[in-house]
Amino acid sequence: MECRARVEQPDPLTAVPQPDLEVKALLNAGRLPEANTLFDEVVSRVPPGADRWVRSAVLVNRAKLAWRLGRIPLALELAAEGWTDLDAEHADSPAAAQAIHALAYLLEGIGNRRAAIDMLRLSVQVARRSNVPEVLGHCLQGLGGTLNLRAIASPPELAPGIFAEARDHLREGLALAHDEQMRRALLGAYSRSLAGVGDLAAAEEAATETLRQAAKADDKWAQAVANWVLAVVRREQDELTEARTLASRAVASAEAINDTSLLLRLSLDLADICARMNDPVGEATALRCSVAAGRTATETLQEGLAQALEQRRVAVQAQRLAVAAQEAAARDPLTGLANRLGLERAAAGLLESTAARGRVPWLVLVDVDWFKGVNDDAGHAAGDAALREIAQLLRRECRAGDLVARWAGDEFVVLLGDADGNSHDVGPTVAERIRAAVDGHDWTMVLGTTRRPTVSIGVAAGPAKLDQLFAAADMALYRAKRHGRNRVEVERSAHVPEIFSGG
Repeated sequence: MECRARVEQPDPLTAVPQPDLEVKALLNAGRLPEANTLFDEVVSRVPPGADRWVRSAVLVNRAKLAWRLGRIPLALELAAEGWTDLDAEHADSPAAAQAIHALAYLLEGIGNRRAAIDMLRLSVQVARRSNVPEVLGHCLQGLGGTLNLRAIASPPELAPGIFAEARDHLREGLALAHDEQMRRALLGAYSRSLAGVGDLAAAEEAATETLRQAAKADDKWAQAVANWVLAVVRREQDELTEARTLASRAVASAEAINDTSLLLRLSLDLADICARMNDPVGEATALRCSVAAGRTATETLQEGLAQALEQRRVAVQAQRLAVAAQEAAARDPLTGLANRLGLERAAAGLLESTAARGRVPWLVLVDVDWFKGVNDDAGHAAGDAALREIAQLLRRECRAGDLVARWAGDEFVVLLGDADGNSHDVGPTVAERIRAAVDGHDWTMVLGTTRRPTVSIGVAAGPAKLDQLFAAADMALYRAKRHGRNRVEVERSAHVPEIFSGG
């Protein structure tokens, strides 16, 4: 069976690659498993030769897709990366307008509604400066649709004015947009603003046309909006039985596409219609749907805030580590650990000071098991996040004076100077703590249902140079891999008593 949704070819100036548009089309059609699969294929690819505006637009748009797929940590990571190079106030490219628009969607999703509106207005300003009608139409749709929601939540005396502003933005957007999917979104939102200002006949006409186009394109998002508007019209006309039927259809479409914010709004309107009809069973069912959607939105917000806090903590820590260009050159940019150069620079001094105290240094070589499978199953962005998690676990399980480094790829090195003088078992003890920490870690937020990673570890000791210790630990690591992985093996040394065993 063909798993791609049929979508229109995008204008190259909109920056969003065709596969990304296909993911969005699959989401709007309610084909979530297929959308997830395709998203994993495209998430790590950026168009070759892309400038910083295009790169930002692609990354932030993918953050929006990840958010709709429920992959919150990945969404925030992509958004932060895309936002970094975005000088929004001085931007004048269509790609920048797209990026700002997508950022506004994410801000709305985490509950920062005032900032979301400000960002949407800015996206319209940038789109006007870029002079690309299709992009301006897209940004006007986002602003107008969000203003509709603000009007619904506003006091009755303020709502008509907000609906009128939304109507004007959406009408302008309809005059600009030619992409069929975008026109459906604009027309559906336009019909709701018309109903909001009391023009019920025009609202019904626009919503009916949206529904016709949406059914033809299998666009459940547009179907949900169109049925919702028709339900509102029928409610205002006091035709409550038909209004209930239409609102029920709208709720079913919103559930199919996993749009929590839309589902929350529609289920509340359905409950209101049922209450007017004195239908307590229907009202209770709609309210349960609303409560479930609200709970999902709250959990999403909590998870998003927690991730944002963690990202801020890591950013501050990375900033303190990168205090000089020389130090930055010795750091791995992904994990913040020392890189191979940093390890080689610091190892000689650590080994010399350990020998001067008459103690034995240890080298712990850590390799992530089946890491290629993690990248293949969860995507490279998730794989990078997993490596950062492992780096954090290494820091936590090692001692303050130990040297922790990312050697290459999914391989890490810990050089122990044996600060406590217990040279007989400190290496295997630290290695086992690391293995157990990775094995017992909760990987759900980073990798979802993908098989969690484990580590194999080789340990070696002796008054030797770094390359000699590394070669000995590598032999032990090979045994750990050969004997089943997720274990510790120790390479014997004539200088260390054989009082421990690997694994």
